[in-house]
Amino acid sequence: MKSILVTGGAGYIGSHTAKLLHKQGYQPVVFDNLSMGHEWAVKWGPLIEGDLNNREQIGKALEDYQIDAVIHFAASAYVGESVENPRKYFRNNVANSINLLEAMDDAGVRKIVFSSTCALYGNPEKLPLDETHREDPINPYGDTKLFVERMLKWYGEANGLDWTALRYFNASGADPDGEIGEDHDPETHLIPLVIYAATGKLKQLKVFGTDYDTPDGTAIRDYIHVNDLAEAHLAALNKLGNGTDSNIYNLGTGKGHSVMEVIRSVEKITGLKVPFEETSRRAGDPPELVADSGLAQSELGWIPNFQKLDDIVKTAWHWHQKHHGS
Repeated sequence: MKSILVTGGAGYIGSHTAKLLHKQGYQPVVFDNLSMGHEWAVKWGPLIEGDLNNREQIGKALEDYQIDAVIHFAASAYVGESVENPRKYFRNNVANSINLLEAMDDAGVRKIVFSSTCALYGNPEKLPLDETHREDPINPYGDTKLFVERMLKWYGEANGLDWTALRYFNASGADPDGEIGEDHDPETHLIPLVIYAATGKLKQLKVFGTDYDTPDGTAIRDYIHVNDLAEAHLAALNKLGNGTDSNIYNLGTGKGHSVMEVIRSVEKITGLKVPFEETSRRAGDPPELVADSGLAQSELGWIPNFQKLDDIVKTAWHWHQKHHGS
């Protein structure tokens, strides 16, 4: 059984990926400092409570579990916070990734799948966005992810590192079995916030901007189910195992949904009314972000299973009912 070190594996996407790895015969070894992740989300392999700022801890984990490859999720991931505190983001996302790559190099671990983001494209010049679009981040978070991608490229050329970077669009939904799901503090993702408003956990949803050049005036995003993201990480891992070239892939459905469409979907699935207030746009929010994932489909053989917004919302609602009560 191959052992895969999953940094940030107690978090949202990391825990869903760990479950899939276990299901497919791998041993996921979760490495997480639990600052944002949850111990209860680690159910399919050992948990090492460690921090990527500690090279010795990383090296020991790689050696003790005879790690074959790494899936690297661990990062700070709030755009607004990154603008207010870039120091934290470059320390956590860049410096700690350097520690990880150095420890991997010392241990002879030569394969890594990296959790990247569409935020590194900045304001889109064309839609849907493909991997040839220029990279021009408009916040420190996106810049840190781009920085790590560039490190991977140079480590690959100099040290023989095989890597894949996966640029997500809007991660959403929850494990259909209801075992794990989305539980951030603070929560910033739209679908759980809409559910919170519907159930009264949130007094009112804020809709940032209703004057965009979109059909209903609200911003459009590409919502990709967390299980489909997990499947993409497995496909990328298997591809690296076959000795194929390093590359970068967008992950999305290729379909955009507006904020109002998400509100209507949640109302339909829950049978509850969503109270909301219209507020001004947030700085740096593009009107529309939709992925072209053709390269991932052709090279990784990856096709999202959750193509409909209602199906994604159903899984999020199921998780919410089980975890928070209805």
